[in-house]
Amino acid sequence: MTLTTLPYVLLAQTADAPPLPGAQAAPAATGTAASGTAAPAGGAPAPASGSAFLIVMMLVAGAMIVFQIVNARRERKKRDELLGGIKKHDRVVTIGGVIGSVVEVKDDEVILKVDETSNTRITFTKSAVSQVVRSAAAEA
Repeated sequence: MTLTTLPYVLLAQTADAPPLPGAQAAPAATGTAASGTAAPAGGAPAPASGSAFLIVMMLVAGAMIVFQIVNARRERKKRDELLGGIKKHDRVVTIGGVIGSVVEVKDDEVILKVDETSNTRITFTKSAVSQVVRSAAAEA
């Protein structure tokens, strides 16, 4: 046996096999008070508690999903109230950045007056309105 093959021989040995001549025997894994853990019978390592970690991670992921759903519902309800509350003479901003006064409100459309001097009017869908800047009630 040469020095170059010695590491491979040591790696190939098992705890049950007797050590080869000239090789040092590895100490057997026993559960002693010095190691702090008791090994189960047969010298096999104790099973890892990965399932507990997996359960905790699944609970955290589930909680995050529930919070996202609740927040999305809250935002959707707030947006529906905003779009449902648009009335004539409200000053609104569209998602494209156009600012104008509401001239007419239809079922799914809003007509905005964007220029006072040329009386320019543009028709938008209600979903294009991003916010109400100033309402008629705030002006009065």
